[in-house]
Parts: sequence; C-alpha cells; structure tokens
Amino acid sequence: MISTRSESGFSLIELLVAITLLLVVSSIVTSALMQMTQSQTTIWNRTEMHSGIRGATELLQQEVGQAGRAALSATVSLLAPVGPTAGGPCNPDTPTAPGDTVAVVSKDDKGNVVTSVNGINPLSGIFAQAGANPSYMLMATLDGDNQEVVKIGAVDQVASTITACFANPHLAGTVLMPIGAFATGIVPNVGIANGSTATVLKLYGDIIGDGNMVYVEYTCDTVNHNLYRNVMRYDAVAKPAVTNAQILLSNIIDNPGGTDCFTYQTTKLNVQGIDVYFVLDVAVTLTVQTQQLDPITKQYQTETKALLNVSPRNVFTAWEMASLDFTDHVQSTPVSVTALLP
Repeated sequence: MISTRSESGFSLIELLVAITLLLVVSSIVTSALMQMTQSQTTIWNRTEMHSGIRGATELLQQEVGQAGRAALSATVSLLAPVGPTAGGPCNPDTPTAPGDTVAVVSKDDKGNVVTSVNGINPLSGIFAQAGANPSYMLMATLDGDNQEVVKIGAVDQVASTITACFANPHLAGTVLMPIGAFATGIVPNVGIANGSTATVLKLYGDIIGDGNMVYVEYTCDTVNHNLYRNVMRYDAVAKPAVTNAQILLSNIIDNPGGTDCFTYQTTKLNVQGIDVYFVLDVAVTLTVQTQQLDPITKQYQTETKALLNVSPRNVFTAWEMASLDFTDHVQSTPVSVTALLP
C-alpha cells in the first residue's frame, strides 16, 4: 500500500497576515530608531552649544580677573650701586629730572642671566614715555630700609639700562620689581577716548600670567554672529585686523531684551591731580544658538549665559590703594596701549 504526504504550505491569507505583522513590527522599530536618532541630535546640538559658551565665559572670567596686573618675565636687578641721585630731591612730576642711568641685569627663577624669554627681552615690559602726557612704570627697590618706589624715566633694552631718580642709596644686586596695578587694566567706558563699549571689552596687563603684558579685545559681533578675541603685545606697533582665526565663539545672537554684551561698574578717583575711572565690576551676557535646527521642534535651540559680577582683582587693588592715598601704587596707562585703543 503506497502512502502519500501532504505538501501543502501556508495559505495566502496566513502569508499576508505574517507579512503584515512583520511590517508593523519593523515600522515600530524604525520609528523608535528615528526618534532615538533625533533625540541624540538634539542632545548633541545642545551639548556643543553649552560647551562653547561655557568655555568662552570661563576664559573671559579668568582674563578679566587678571587684567591690570603689572609684571616682568624675569627678575631685574641693579648691576652697580646707585643713588641718592645728585641734584635731588626727585621731582615727582618729572622722573628723569634729575635722574641716574644705571645698568640692570635680568635673571630667571634659577638665577641665570637671560636676555630673552620666549624670544622677548624682559626689559620690554618696562615702559617710559616722556611728553605732555607721560607714562612710566613704577618699580620698588627690594632692599629693606632703603626700599623706595621710583618712576622709570627711560629704558634702553639694547644697552640694558634704566633711568630713574633715586632718593636712597642702593647696592649692586638690588632687585627692582613692578608695584601696584594699572588703574585702567579694564579700559573704562567713560573718561577715556576710545574706551570699552557695550560690544567691545578692552583690557591689558599680564593677562596670561607668564610675565608678558598683552592687550586684549573681545568683540561681540551679533551681525556676523561671532565673539572675537584679539590679543597682541601691549607695545605692539599696530593692532592686527580681526580674522576668523580670532573667533572664540560662533553663532552668537542678540541678547534677550537688548541686554548689552558688556556692562561696567565704574568709580572715579582723583589720582595725582587727574580724574581716573576704575572699572570695579564687569558683567558679561552672551546668547548663542545651535548650529543646526532641532530635528524635533524644527527651531534653533538658544542659551543665554550671564556673568554678573566679574571683578578685576588687580584694578580693584589699585582702587583701594588710591582710596587710601597710596597713589604710588597706581600704574599709569602705557602710551602704547592708548595707541591701540582706536
């Protein structure tokens, strides 16, 4: 007897039901994957935006706090005894009349003689400019009972000499160091030509903390949507043009309510017969948006970061000293910095 096996398979209806179920499951999985991808894009856009504005405001906070610091990249000391200057007493208004010219030497922290630090002469940090509006660095001699503050009337980087009027005698090897701070380390928005503005923050001093004084401009450009940081030596011959290389933060937009990017709390004191404006606090407000549209809301995400009370500690110290009539602790604005303001 011959047996037969049934070779029948799924019916057409069963096949259609199975395919339909497979398509439904696939659609659910695909939809979940797309939602996950969109969520990840949203998170990435916001993380990138937050990271950028946080980095920019942290740098601003650090450099505003450092503004106004007077420093040299090496220790400067006398090579020969000097003073008291013949023809004294010293004229506080004219530091070079009378004055002694004395050789100095620069040494690193190990006591080795150096003529340059990172290719820059350490004496380049000492400034002296005669004329109708003179500027000069104030330096203290560190020699105990003979210690005094002198105004540098001239400096010769090639010959390694300085000129100043000394009221006390000082031995060879006496260290001279900058004293006090710059009153205009944060260039005020009032009382000075071409000062800081609501969109341009101007500051100078040993900003980076390496002993070299620099001039820095932060420009908040909401038209081109960039925050620029333009940094140069404080005695630069000319201010370099702002380029894309100076972009610190991109995609910035106008602040809500039209709030300025930079606002200043200033106070005025009379220092040696001149009204000087001290910036004691800087407020920074920046608003940025994501580079790409949010895939879920179809809009740009935005974030506003505000630093309301950033105090330039060195400028604040200069203001405190001036308030106590210690005006020999207030450094004058270098002429080279004034030339870079426009």
